[in-house]
Amino acid sequence: MNNTNPLDHFSSLEDYRDTRYTKHRMLNIVAISICAIICGARDWYDIEDFGRNKVHWLRTFLDIGDSVPSHDTYQRFFSFVRPDSLEQCFSSWIAAIADLTDGRLIHIDGKTLRGSKGADSEHFVHMVSAWCSLNGLVLGQQKVDDKSNEITAIPALLNLLVIKGCVVTIDAIGCQQEIAATIVDQGGDYILAVKDNQKFLHDDIQEAFVNEKNVQHYKAKAELNHGRIENRSISVITNMDWICNAGNWEGLQSLIKVDTAREDKRSGSKQAETRYYISSSKATAEYFHGAIRSHWQIENTLHWVLDVVFGEDASKKQAGNSAQNFSLLNKIALNLLRHYEVPGYTGAKKLSIKRKRNIAAWQNEHVLHMLFKNN
Repeated sequence: MNNTNPLDHFSSLEDYRDTRYTKHRMLNIVAISICAIICGARDWYDIEDFGRNKVHWLRTFLDIGDSVPSHDTYQRFFSFVRPDSLEQCFSSWIAAIADLTDGRLIHIDGKTLRGSKGADSEHFVHMVSAWCSLNGLVLGQQKVDDKSNEITAIPALLNLLVIKGCVVTIDAIGCQQEIAATIVDQGGDYILAVKDNQKFLHDDIQEAFVNEKNVQHYKAKAELNHGRIENRSISVITNMDWICNAGNWEGLQSLIKVDTAREDKRSGSKQAETRYYISSSKATAEYFHGAIRSHWQIENTLHWVLDVVFGEDASKKQAGNSAQNFSLLNKIALNLLRHYEVPGYTGAKKLSIKRKRNIAAWQNEHVLHMLFKNN
């Protein structure tokens, strides 16, 4: 049976500290931080206060001495600990809990940590994350180098993931030949958005949908959202003769067009949009509709939650690696919270993350269930 306790996986974290001057065990620092964030902590002071007020309970499962770490200890530790070491522990834990069977969709997208830019820095910290919509799990993250962009961070993130048999969706910045090849080489498939950053490919796809006779179509059921009626039509071409240098796109098998028409019920105003994609999968238009639609879950169920519920954009963690590492701690807590079914509540798994955090803060046993009994 896989070990689903995250603390066991983080026990192998590389401890950079000089053992002659360490007062607090490394695993205690990590464990208290995760527990505190589950219960609503947003910064190092919150984590210190949580530890001070919960010290007797924490001693029931952690080897804590006479005192708990101060906010300065947490800040120093996570400022200097190597993010790649922390993320390797995270990946080990995810491999134990995530059921990435064939066909699972993995969505990759970037997010800027708005509070991470210090007075002596020209850049915000920008993270690229991988999200599995069916599991509802963050699978990994990678920081974008200050002098680069997501194009270099995405392959590094892919190398952290097990994507064999899965389908990876990425927006237009990830529509690169090298990224497509990396996904296929690792045994996965891709669905990549195509815009003018790949102008020749974009033009070829547009020409294909004007002239190709053998096109598969699917019309999705109309949806009413935020006072707007939205209709979507999906078209798919599997004839790659329209694409110049199609062989440069590893495994390319499908061209996809999504036509969206929106009408505001109150004003009657209308908008139309056409988007294009390429894929190494040869699937139905209905399948591509679902896969492309689900990509935006990473915005609504990950980025929005991190901003609104966890307050990530308001965070001012700027020292060293602290913003990157705290972002990962948030994702650990989110994974645990999202999959926790609170006993005694109808529709317990569907309780909001905010409510689950409150319940965990009020009753210690919920945190223990998340750490030691949650799958």
